[in-house]
Parts: sequence; C-alpha cells; structure tokens
Amino acid sequence: VARRLSLRKHPECHSMAGGKAIEHLAQTGNQELLTFRLPMQHYRNCDFSFSGLQNLVTNAIAQKEKEEGIQEGEILSCVKDVAAAVQHAVAVHIIQRTYRAMLFCIKNSILPSKNATLVVSGGVASNQYIRKALQNLADENDFALLCPPPRLCTDNGVMIAWNGIERLRAGLGVLHGTAGIRYEPR
Repeated sequence: VARRLSLRKHPECHSMAGGKAIEHLAQTGNQELLTFRLPMQHYRNCDFSFSGLQNLVTNAIAQKEKEEGIQEGEILSCVKDVAAAVQHAVAVHIIQRTYRAMLFCIKNSILPSKNATLVVSGGVASNQYIRKALQNLADENDFALLCPPPRLCTDNGVMIAWNGIERLRAGLGVLHGTAGIRYEPR
C-alpha cells in the first residue's frame, strides 16, 4: 500500500519504511472517510489473508486518483485518510482472527486456563496502533501480551537473513555448494 501510494515521495515519509510511513500518516488521518470490507469474514477459522484487502485498497486508490485528476505516482490529497483506513482495517482483521485463535486454543485446552500469553513479533508488532489493539484484546481475555521492543520488531526477511549469517558463522546447516539442488519458484 505504501508503494502504491508513492509514500517515498511524501515529504514526511521519504526516509521511512512503508509500514512506518503508513502508521505515521494514519495518526492524523480520518479512518472513517474510507471503509474497507474486512477479509475472510465468511471463513470460520483462524487464518489471515490480506490479498483481498490489498485489491480493495488498490482499487480505492485508483478511484481517488481518477477523482482528483492525478496520475499514479502522485500524492493523493487524502493520503492520510487512506493510510488511517488501511491501518484500521488491518488491525481489525488481525484482532478478529487472533481472537478466534485464542478461543480455539482455550476451547481445546491448548493453553493453560490461567496465565495465557499472546506473543506478537515481527514488523506488525512495531505498529503502535495494532499493538494497542492487541493489548486491549489480551486484557479483555485475561491474556498477557508480550512484544519485543519496536527496535527489535524488524522485517522477517531481515531476521531470516541474519539467522543465515549466524548459522554460517557457526557452520550449522550451511550448504557449501548448490550442485544437485533443484529450485522451484512459487
């Protein structure tokens, strides 16, 4: 969404990662000016999916560009409102699906009846709006919430690469040649 909104060109966001830029702009946006249908409402499971939401947002951005008479790549006048609406929709989706997972775990005695803990990490845990919503969810259901400090909530790709560096240094599970390995793009 940040890429589609061209937030690298936004004066307040040119040096921010996409998620951080969305969070920053959403702070002063009006999330109620746009509403996005939440993904997977007809599935009664704990899965997450953001592809449907991404399509809705992409179409909404294209419509707003048309209304404002601007080309793709230019900054919308309502960019803060789009950011706020997207952030809110993502947070609600995460809360709904996480709540389902919590209920499933409780119902099936997967978690202890007391002192259950919800752990959130990765890039999503650095977003303070989402983190606050998860804290409210945890509080309402007598769960503890554990999140690393935001500076440690980095992109999973970076964490995977760092893990590879550490494994290489330790000589653990590192291939020294690619002969005989078959790659399949997915």
